[in-house]
Amino acid sequence: MTSPIDGQTVRLTVAQAVVKYIAAQYSEADGVRVRFVPAALGIFGHGNVAGLGQALDQFADDLPFVQGRNEQELAHIGSAFAKAKRRHQTLAITASIGPGAMNLVTAAALATVNRLPLLLLPGDTYATRRQGPVLQQLEHPMAGDVSVNDAFRPVSKYFDRITRPEQLLTAVPNAFRVLAHPADTGAVVISLPQDVQSHAFDFPRAFFAQRTWKIRRPLPDPTDIGAIAAAMRTAQRPLVIAGGGVIYSDATAALEALGEATGIPIAETFGGKGAVQQHADWAVDGIGPEGSPGTNHLAAQADLILHIGTRLTDFATASQSIFQHPEVRFVSINVTEADGIKQGALTVVADARLALEALTNALQGYRVPAEWAEKVAREKSAWAVARAAAIDPDVLFDKSTLPDSQVTDAVLTQGQLIGVLQEHVRSGDTIIAAAGGPPGDLQKVWDATGGRHCHLEFGFSCMGYEIPAAIGVRFADPDPQHRIIAFIGDGTFLMAPTEILTAAQEHLAVTYVVSENHGYQVIRRLQMWRSGRSFGNEFRYRQPGSIVSEAAGVDAPRLDGDYLRTDLVKIAEGLGASAYRAVTADEFRAVLNRTRHAEGPVVIIVPTVQHALLPSSEVWWDVATAEVSTQEWIEPLRKEYEQGLATQRWHG
Repeated sequence: MTSPIDGQTVRLTVAQAVVKYIAAQYSEADGVRVRFVPAALGIFGHGNVAGLGQALDQFADDLPFVQGRNEQELAHIGSAFAKAKRRHQTLAITASIGPGAMNLVTAAALATVNRLPLLLLPGDTYATRRQGPVLQQLEHPMAGDVSVNDAFRPVSKYFDRITRPEQLLTAVPNAFRVLAHPADTGAVVISLPQDVQSHAFDFPRAFFAQRTWKIRRPLPDPTDIGAIAAAMRTAQRPLVIAGGGVIYSDATAALEALGEATGIPIAETFGGKGAVQQHADWAVDGIGPEGSPGTNHLAAQADLILHIGTRLTDFATASQSIFQHPEVRFVSINVTEADGIKQGALTVVADARLALEALTNALQGYRVPAEWAEKVAREKSAWAVARAAAIDPDVLFDKSTLPDSQVTDAVLTQGQLIGVLQEHVRSGDTIIAAAGGPPGDLQKVWDATGGRHCHLEFGFSCMGYEIPAAIGVRFADPDPQHRIIAFIGDGTFLMAPTEILTAAQEHLAVTYVVSENHGYQVIRRLQMWRSGRSFGNEFRYRQPGSIVSEAAGVDAPRLDGDYLRTDLVKIAEGLGASAYRAVTADEFRAVLNRTRHAEGPVVIIVPTVQHALLPSSEVWWDVATAEVSTQEWIEPLRKEYEQGLATQRWHG
């Protein structure tokens, strides 16, 4: 309804104004303009159904709505969509108050850690308070203005609670400012009390005019470029570490040009997997505890590290133990100064593509010494042989090496499963992994060149991301010729499979490949390394009578019986997927080929041999063994851990 006063306002509820504003926002990067938030996702409850629910219904033609099963999973869809769209677009997620809102907190942290734009619209308790305490309200006895939504503050890049309609006039533009910022983006939370959502206000019509948010490329300072180039020219053993910022800034061609011009070896983090798209003498593999041993050997000997677009977590630095050259120096390119200065690096604060172009120009005539190039070639060659053997799906695994309690019908290792997937994928396809063994194994052996995208979320290492992430990537890439594959373990599958039903509801062609290895096996691997005994990580039945706790007066048997008898195919079928179980490499190949162009979700269960690991990365990681224990095997493990501590260095 138009205000009769001056015709320059329009009377809308807060929720209607939020939806109408979102629908009018665009982003622009390199001259390409797109809808910033092309859709909303959510689950309705009493905290948002009469407000945002009504508004999304009224403006459904402007902002389409996708129904989901779990709020956290819906937010993961938004993050994966944003990642696949190079942070130029995102999705809006709404939830009811209380538990619905809190289900978004983990997803908010994931988006913020990975610097992915994500717009969250959780319901909140009544601003008027006369109803309180309302259903699902947590009362704070010392602060009447606190709700559970305040939990979003430390895990978000921007938070605002709307207690009066006119607050939207500054709140939502600020929200989009953060969403569009290449350095400060992350989760943006507009907390909407359920009563305020339905309050009306005469909003200026101009507030809802289309607006374009430019995603900028900060220019490099020529002086900083010159200083880094001067440092690199004196290096005898330089190494580049490429992070996700290279991909977000579409800097692959610029990075490859640097490698071609100088011969400097280029390694990749989890986020940077696929930053180099061509096979080259200077293109090495992943770095760190899940990287290749060859790359890690190079990092240990490098006298200069150029890190680009990375946060340099302990999974890139091996807990600060990987860089062992006594005079190693660091330089960096990063759009975020706080990340650029890590390791005491001399830093260019700028867009990765523009800075790489300037740096390559400044390094004209420089080539790495022949001795270093030969060392790189030897490490690459040795790892290529080991990698090929580890993922060859047609080599029969010797199951006689397994104890009887570990023998299942599996004939493939997880590495061999990856080998079959590597055969199958084509340019334009995307493989997705997040937590557990799959992302580490992909980081180590997956060939992400030639347009075979590898979408790894390992900044937050969040189990449950992968299944909804496939939906987000499919939304971002609807091309039916491109296959979207989420590669997960049975632990992740059993934790959060419900968005498979959303994929079925939306008729989305996504594929879920499940490595059925009966447990949280990557954590068991770590447990065996640091604690020396398997406990609580495999999916086994409890066997009565195996242990009696006299002190507690109860029978307390361990979980050391047979493996749980689960039927993951039936679970997947019950959620609307076409489901298959493939045991051999040829069966797996056949199912992949048969379902490549299937409509709707496909789930392929592949039993894999437990505890059959890829070759070691040959670096240390700081997970502390107990300093004291009555278990006699702990003491030597602690000594081994302390030996690793001695390799840690401070770079500053």
